[in-house]
Amino acid sequence: MTSEVIIDVHPKEISIALLEDKSLVEYQSETRSASFSVGNIYMAKVKKLMPGLNACFVDVGFERDAFLHYLDLGSQFSSYEKYLKQVQSDKKKLYPISKASRLPDLKKDGSVQTTLKVGQEVMVQIVKEPISTKGPRLTCELSFAGRYMVLIPFNDKVSVSSKIKKGEERTRLKQLIQSIKPKNFGVIVRTSAEGKRVAELDKELKALLKRWDDTITKVQKSTTRPQVVYEETGRVVALLRDLFNPTYDGIYVNDEEVFNQVKDYVKLIAPEKVDIVKRYTGQVPIFDNFNVTKQIKSAFGKTVNYKRGAYLIIEHTEALHVVDVNSGNRTRSENGQEANALEVNLGAADELARQLRLRDMGGIIVVDFIDMNLAEDRQMLYERMCKNMQKDRARHNILPLSKFGLMQITRQRVRPAMDVNVEETCPTCFGKGKIKSSILFTDQLESKIDRMVNKIGIKKFNLHVHPYVAAYINQGLISIKRKWQMKYGLGLNVIPSQKLAFLQYEFYDKKGNFIDMKEEIETK
Repeated sequence: MTSEVIIDVHPKEISIALLEDKSLVEYQSETRSASFSVGNIYMAKVKKLMPGLNACFVDVGFERDAFLHYLDLGSQFSSYEKYLKQVQSDKKKLYPISKASRLPDLKKDGSVQTTLKVGQEVMVQIVKEPISTKGPRLTCELSFAGRYMVLIPFNDKVSVSSKIKKGEERTRLKQLIQSIKPKNFGVIVRTSAEGKRVAELDKELKALLKRWDDTITKVQKSTTRPQVVYEETGRVVALLRDLFNPTYDGIYVNDEEVFNQVKDYVKLIAPEKVDIVKRYTGQVPIFDNFNVTKQIKSAFGKTVNYKRGAYLIIEHTEALHVVDVNSGNRTRSENGQEANALEVNLGAADELARQLRLRDMGGIIVVDFIDMNLAEDRQMLYERMCKNMQKDRARHNILPLSKFGLMQITRQRVRPAMDVNVEETCPTCFGKGKIKSSILFTDQLESKIDRMVNKIGIKKFNLHVHPYVAAYINQGLISIKRKWQMKYGLGLNVIPSQKLAFLQYEFYDKKGNFIDMKEEIETK
């Protein structure tokens, strides 16, 4: 299986696509100004106690206060609280965590009223991003995730991933980490640490300890609240940290700065694979070049087609996700209705597992498969779904089909589901329903080019248009493009872009910066 990561960087957003055998299986897109990320640590203040919920709301600087339950304070909350007071009492010399005393564990049946008070400062970490009308979900059990391990302050326990099955390897890793970790730190050893040498693990442990030192130093010196004291690595690097596999064939980036970040990270965790990070410099948009745009447009939306006419209908509600499996206009199997239903359902299981990863759907997912009479067919479908979901990194649980033919799946939800709107708003009427004649579109483009060259003074630029329009502009021996170049100079380039609607256009300068030439008055 070939795996490739495609990173598309724009001034306002970064999009990351993971391809397996050229098929899109994971997609993340976020604005570059996004201020919230799972893993960020804040020094914040308790704003409101909720005794009925045994929880409190904490101000972390977001429009909605974050939610912190009593059980998420962690067993070592008292130790943290005492240590933070010691750290903040001396602004010049940092009190080392190795000298911090461990207080008794917090009682599990305790009350938030007796533990916290309004205005109290707490050190919290985001474990779930704001979703819909809910604010972020917090924990006081801090953790710093690396490629091979997770560092947990005030916890002396060493745990090994249950996915590492060999008893001798589990023992080796546990003893090894126990011998190199400092006092008052716990470690969870991740699956990717299997077979790794002590030098590699020690190097990462030191890097994670430095993150903790930098964080607590910021706590010591900062006075404003709420205050970000630790920011999770950039989305690109964070995704690579969890996804990275030595078998990757390529990581392609279209931005110099992000390319250097990714290259430095890969050099750190897998120096022998640094050559797979490649800078994409082609004129065709990177997602178009790797056929990502087309897959995004076909994979998102309410209806998703798969094998031979069958399709899924995916509905999102506040409480859950509902998936309906339909055979559509598919040709019936020669072996009868039961065989046909099994074949459609097995195909749906394959596509659904991909969709869950692709859209990052979480919470409760209810799937209405086509009814099957044979118990062995229902069991085969259940086993197929379990096998397909093994590649999914999110925690999940799958129940066998109910007597109504419904399958229930729960999947870890830490951020809102990825929802790409594949319907296009008319770029020439802005939704008003009236446009100029499309035959005049090239005249409109020429007036923009004339303004660009003769009034603004930009001589070298790229014009991105829909592939059909690009074909029209380029057709003929003396094409419209050639006429424009003869009139306005050879700095003009026409590039087809699959993400654009039919009469949509975008201008970019020679450095790839977007030039806004659109005016709503064009449509009047």
